[in-house]
Amino acid sequence: MSRSESSDIQWTFEQLKGLIDIPDITDADIISCVEFNDTGDLLATGDKGGRVVIFQRDESSKKAVPRKVDYSVYTTFQSHEPEFDYLKSLEIEEKINKIRWLKRKNPAQFLLSTNDKTIKLWKISEKEKRIDGYNLRDDDGQYMNPNSLNSLRIPVIKPMDTVVQASPRRIFANAHTYHINSISMNSDQETYLSADDLRINLWHLDITDESFNIVDIKPVNMEELTEVITAAEFHPQHCNLFVYSSSKGIIRLCDMRAAALCDQHAKIFEETEDPANRSFFSEIISSISALRFSSTGRYLISRDYLSVKVWDLNMDTRPVESYLVHEYLRPTLCSLYENDYIFDKFECCFNGTDQYIMTGSYNNFFKIFDRHSKREVLLEASKDIARPRTVLKPKKVADGSKKKKDEISVESLDYGRKILHTAWHPEENIIAVAATNNLFILRDKV
Repeated sequence: MSRSESSDIQWTFEQLKGLIDIPDITDADIISCVEFNDTGDLLATGDKGGRVVIFQRDESSKKAVPRKVDYSVYTTFQSHEPEFDYLKSLEIEEKINKIRWLKRKNPAQFLLSTNDKTIKLWKISEKEKRIDGYNLRDDDGQYMNPNSLNSLRIPVIKPMDTVVQASPRRIFANAHTYHINSISMNSDQETYLSADDLRINLWHLDITDESFNIVDIKPVNMEELTEVITAAEFHPQHCNLFVYSSSKGIIRLCDMRAAALCDQHAKIFEETEDPANRSFFSEIISSISALRFSSTGRYLISRDYLSVKVWDLNMDTRPVESYLVHEYLRPTLCSLYENDYIFDKFECCFNGTDQYIMTGSYNNFFKIFDRHSKREVLLEASKDIARPRTVLKPKKVADGSKKKKDEISVESLDYGRKILHTAWHPEENIIAVAATNNLFILRDKV
């Protein structure tokens, strides 16, 4: 069996979130980020309309036999609104660029969400009790005239139907000149970083009016600008280490103990390209769109336009593993460039044990790589599979040679349907795949 025909896991469809038969999908409904919390019990999505939808897993589904995956809407709230920068005459979109969960410390949950300019810290809490018997309010909550009171009563706490409240606790603004592309929580759970095209800032969760600029690659003369920052991520264990990637396909590891401004990197990870293979598109397709650390922090994955690379932090000369996502698109790069598809930013993620890597492609395809067996599987998230426990059949794309019966030709791929955002449950083989305005939740076949 060839490595492209099999995977160690068979995936089955479990749930579909979002209306699938809408003839005209509005831009505001398109999902722009997906993120599980550290236990996997909550799953958050952000969209281009500035909304955050949180799904909660039903506790009983974990213990059910056979095992089930049942996520239902926990709460929905408007995180960001469209704004206008009058000084620069620029509209600021409400689109949610990133969501990052904080580790739970008390009954409430906290998450960070950001659009192009403003980061917000949200508290998600449950209200199960209410106070009954106010002296200065009536049963409808309206204030009464104190002079009309004839007696005093003791307020009592009564149970009520659970209400989930989302309240903004902090708003971090006015620190980025360019569009924010990344936020990442530090392992100390007190600080986080935010990155735009030219700068990375370090924030404390309790301080909203001050941040520290830890990376600044802006040249004195903007005409000398040769690269921009595309993604940044904190190390999962060491609070002094972080990495950031650039449009040149370079990853830099920085140590905040060395200097306040990390303009000198501790390590640089770069794969040199064979000059014989250089083309007009080389720099564009080598630009890194996403970074993720493994759970141990030993490895790092990066996604460029055509591939996913695995880097060992102890070896900066070359990646230890490379996986081709859609190499069959290489002959069509000119057409992809003319239609701006070549600038699409695909994300990638590890599973909880770091054995599997998942990333998206076009035609609502997504690919899963097994790092142990080196097998890979190409799957499609479509309404045809939207029946519970339907097993997903592996897909094949013809690579330019004679097309076989069960293969799909490159010419028939729909580039408007693409999987940019994916997430993997931290403890189980449950994945969330965002396809336009729909969220597909899949799990391994039991």
